[in-house]
Amino acid sequence: MIVSAHCDLPCGVYDPAQARIEAESVKAIMEKYQGNEDPVFRARALVIKEERAQLVKEHLWVLWTDYFKPPHFEKYPHLHQLFNEATKAAGAAGAKGSVDVQVADDLLAKIAEIDAIFWETKKAA
Repeated sequence: MIVSAHCDLPCGVYDPAQARIEAESVKAIMEKYQGNEDPVFRARALVIKEERAQLVKEHLWVLWTDYFKPPHFEKYPHLHQLFNEATKAAGAAGAKGSVDVQVADDLLAKIAEIDAIFWETKKAA
């Protein structure tokens, strides 16, 4: 039996919502961090925030490398740059290395842009 799909499995297994949910967790942790002076709480919050930010990067990488294909990048020429910016916004220079809620908002905005393109590609499929 031969099976053909434009992604690893027939569509339905990828969704930018996974990255968004983790990024929302990052933002919530940053807000809780800002509102709590307890050093033990803050240390734990930082560890969890960094774990969640790493998961954002991993979910974005899967979309970037496994879901989106050359025709998508041709139709949306800024998509590579958008993914690069989003993964950096989740990384050490972004949400992983910051407790500034605006950094999380910027990350969520990048994910929203990716999400919009993702759903446009799903309509065309």
